[in-house]
Amino acid sequence: MLESLQSLVTPAVMHRLTLLLNHVLSSEGVATAKLQPHSGRRVQLNVVDWPSSLPAWPTLVFAITPAGLLEWQPASVGNPMDAPPDLTISIQAKNPAQMLLQALSGQRPRVDVSGDAALAGDISWLMDNLRWDIQDDIARWLGQGPAHQLGVWANGAKEALAALAQRWRGGGPATDKSPPPSAP
Repeated sequence: MLESLQSLVTPAVMHRLTLLLNHVLSSEGVATAKLQPHSGRRVQLNVVDWPSSLPAWPTLVFAITPAGLLEWQPASVGNPMDAPPDLTISIQAKNPAQMLLQALSGQRPRVDVSGDAALAGDISWLMDNLRWDIQDDIARWLGQGPAHQLGVWANGAKEALAALAQRWRGGGPATDKSPPPSAP
């Protein structure tokens, strides 16, 4: 039953994810300009060591359009016309909770890349330099004041998550091991 539910939900989620990725790409002209020369090439994203107790990840393959945007290509079982991807990106996901905390605190997960070197260089540049300006998007709908306040709250939450991730990795602030002062 879980597999049938996942097969219904996955296409909707992937279409929304593709729209979000394209929104972020199209907000920066340099991002689409970097991808345009790679039109027609395919990028596959693999999630490695995903816990078997969680629902399986779908095959994530994106084709680069002539506009420098992405188009999700759902897996078609048994289609001999499916060519291998031009670039494969593998993300280590042995501990999804830690991976999520690292991503929220701005750290890039461990990524292995294989395939076309020029495409890999441009994708790496995008992963290092492209960010979603959520505050700007919110300002379009609610105005600058509410967007600024939401941005302040979001930055506070981000800093708290970064501190939590740092503590979780064991690199938190040093603790004082001395006994508490005795009462007089």
